Amino acid sequence: MKLNDEEKRLLLTIARKSIEEEFGRGVVNFDEEIPESLKKKYGVFVTLTIDGELRGCIGYIIGDKPLYELVYEVAKKAAFEDPRFYPLTEEELDSIEIEISVLTPPKKINSIDEIKIGEHGLIIQKGPFHGLLLPQVATKYNWSVKEFLEHTCLKAGLSKSEWKDPQTKIEIFSAHVFSEKEIGGEQNGDN
Repeated sequence: MKLNDEEKRLLLTIARKSIEEEFGRGVVNFDEEIPESLKKKYGVFVTLTIDGELRGCIGYIIGDKPLYELVYEVAKKAAFEDPRFYPLTEEELDSIEIEISVLTPPKKINSIDEIKIGEHGLIIQKGPFHGLLLPQVATKYNWSVKEFLEHTCLKAGLSKSEWKDPQTKIEIFSAHVFSEKEIGGEQNGDN
């Protein structure tokens, strides 16, 4: 999925305002015209960072509602419900940077040779355990395909070599990733 800068800016604004709502700093107004492209259903993750460090990341692999509504929902979850972090405080609000990853549907692979670092994210599932890492994670840490597989296994709560087990399901997906830093928009208290 390709989005233009105006559509990206609108999604970033929705994400930021949904978090600001929790602190009584206004409300998201969906009365303005939402482009048809943002009414389609896609998986999406919202990632929050402060000074380049992860502060929250929540999303859905498959979208069950229009993209703009899902961004509104997962932005709040990333800020207040990521179990790895305490809820975002109002003092941190102006320091966060928001990044949105709009996902393509996952595709099962038959060979790890199909994985392209920087292009694909991974989903690893074995029994009740599953883990997901977005494409930008492998790029950030300069991982090889093997390291990417190992870290996705660890995220799933599996041993790092479980990706080799034929019972382990490996899927790839792509993501259209954009952030406030790249696009601009409402951030750092500029309302």
